[in-house]
Amino acid sequence: MAGCQLGAAGYTGWGAVPKRVCGVPLVTKINPMSELDVVSTDHLRKVYGGAGGRRAFTAVQDLSLCVPRGHVFGFLGPNGAGKTTTINMLLGNIYPTSGTATLLGYPIGHQEARRKLGFLPEKFQFHDFLTAEEFLRLHGKLYGMSAKAITARIPDVLEIVGLTARAKSRIREFSKGMQQRVGLAQAILNDPDLVILDEPTSALDPLGRREVREIVSLLKAQGKTVMLNSHLLSEIEMTCDQVAILKNGVVVRQGRIDDLLAAPSVVNMRIGQVTPSLIAALESLSRTVTHTGEDVAATITDEAVIPDLVAAVVAEGGRLMSLVPMRESLEDLFIRTVETPNL
Repeated sequence: MAGCQLGAAGYTGWGAVPKRVCGVPLVTKINPMSELDVVSTDHLRKVYGGAGGRRAFTAVQDLSLCVPRGHVFGFLGPNGAGKTTTINMLLGNIYPTSGTATLLGYPIGHQEARRKLGFLPEKFQFHDFLTAEEFLRLHGKLYGMSAKAITARIPDVLEIVGLTARAKSRIREFSKGMQQRVGLAQAILNDPDLVILDEPTSALDPLGRREVREIVSLLKAQGKTVMLNSHLLSEIEMTCDQVAILKNGVVVRQGRIDDLLAAPSVVNMRIGQVTPSLIAALESLSRTVTHTGEDVAATITDEAVIPDLVAAVVAEGGRLMSLVPMRESLEDLFIRTVETPNL
């Protein structure tokens, strides 16, 4: 893929921890500052089973993906598309069957990449007997941060997520939304270059979701890269610069949201004197045309056809009283992409 600087060789097999990950030795350092893409995968594949007579299951089929530095990136797909498996491969929790990948310029699983990575899983279970401050101190040690750095950083992240007043409260006393926020605090505690958030707003009310959007915007302003996985597509549309849609373990759409949704997909018209020949003329210019009385909706693929629609209405003796191009929403694009066979 353009922008991805990846090798062709990958390792095969599963179960044992390899000395090489995605064809690159674990001790090898790729200059991360020279990489335009924070995440790069090339034909990544993960197959479970298949040994000892067990039936093989392909969780990720053929995934090529680029996440550019400094962007907020939405990783979308229906349940079972392979999103969780992909994230686990990027985190180094599981190893790919084949393909190549780098994270922050290092092979996936590399310790240096993990140091600059923050992660909030969808299903988290925290040590609820700890206070928020104790919980963050524990995770700071797991990150390898110094005691001085941890002490200095904890007040900052608690303030960012709005939990300063609850620093001494035990996590078991927190609501689901507050637990989500303390989880977000641990994800940014180590001042990461890449933050992966899996359903970060699932337990939050509208005010909480707005606060998460503000935190994500703050991270972007600091030059961080944020990778979001969420089923709340309206949140993704408001927050992300780019998205990738995963289907059956393959990225079928990727690009800037403004580009993917740029062209109007439906043109709503109010037409007087609608005739069968007028509808036929519009159908010749559109993917589909539906009408009820004077209300006509034409589905198009290129906004350049709009003047032709107007000309067709006039040529067929219709009276065009209004025309409103409607841009497709991200949810519309997602549903159309997922439901279209062989895409």
